[in-house]
Amino acid sequence: MSAHCDFLPEGTQRGLPGPLPTGERILWQGAPSTRGLWLRVFHAPLAGLWFAVCGIGVVAVAQNPAGTAAALAGVLGLALALLGVLAFAAHRTTLYTVTNRRLVLQIGIALPVTYNLPFGQVESAELRLFGDGSGDVPLRLKPAARIAYLQLWPHARPWRITRPEPMLRSVPGATEAAAILGRALAEARDAEVRAAAPGIVADLPVIVARPGRAAPGRLVAAE
Repeated sequence: MSAHCDFLPEGTQRGLPGPLPTGERILWQGAPSTRGLWLRVFHAPLAGLWFAVCGIGVVAVAQNPAGTAAALAGVLGLALALLGVLAFAAHRTTLYTVTNRRLVLQIGIALPVTYNLPFGQVESAELRLFGDGSGDVPLRLKPAARIAYLQLWPHARPWRITRPEPMLRSVPGATEAAAILGRALAEARDAEVRAAAPGIVADLPVIVARPGRAAPGRLVAAE
């Protein structure tokens, strides 16, 4: 892990902590969508519904129902707008990078950091598609590779506290991104197996799709 700053060394590309070593190349870069973060990370619709239900009870016992309802509507709008600002800030300060050797997560609004995840530390990955074509791509790390859940959030798979899983959140064009990541992981594993036992070819599907809320996922296996 290395800290990220706005003044990049010469030769460094955006989203990376330093210049690429010889033989390493960028395969894909992307960021979560603001709408996806607003809906699925900050759960703005659910928060609005909860606030509205509570507001109905407050208005029912208020001495001035009309005025109270108007005030609560204003507060609700402000709260949803604030969640939108947070989602936009997370979008602007996040960049996911897939190279032929690692996954790099550049994240953090108040405290930007960059996480390097060599493919040798990745055990498997999954794809969850949504109806708008975006999706989540969580990665299961090997037991020796650990990152604290709170350090990753919101770029972590929900409820995986004891064994946190980094996750690409609400990535537009998730199927293509997952396919690129899957091929890179498979090629890295194949190279690892060949180095350990020459002549053996690894054929390991590393991206396993699971249904999203709005649209079923499909298997994206390494080629």
